[in-house]
Amino acid sequence: MADIKFEIIEKVAVLSESAKGWTKELNLISWNGREPKYDIRDWSPEYEKMGKGITLSNEEVKNLKNALDKLTDLGK
Repeated sequence: MADIKFEIIEKVAVLSESAKGWTKELNLISWNGREPKYDIRDWSPEYEKMGKGITLSNEEVKNLKNALDKLTDLGK
């Protein structure tokens, strides 16, 4: 498998943390020198390992935000 290069452009939010120190994060990341995209995935401490994740364009993030804003029962 080829090396995957990434640069975290902006750390947006830590969504959760496991007992072993891994964090689920929302970040803006450039993968292999490409245009940055929003990314949700698990990261090990020091960012030496990562879990599977999802990348989202700006438009997809806007659509996700709109969908989440419509959910009224999240706090229940």
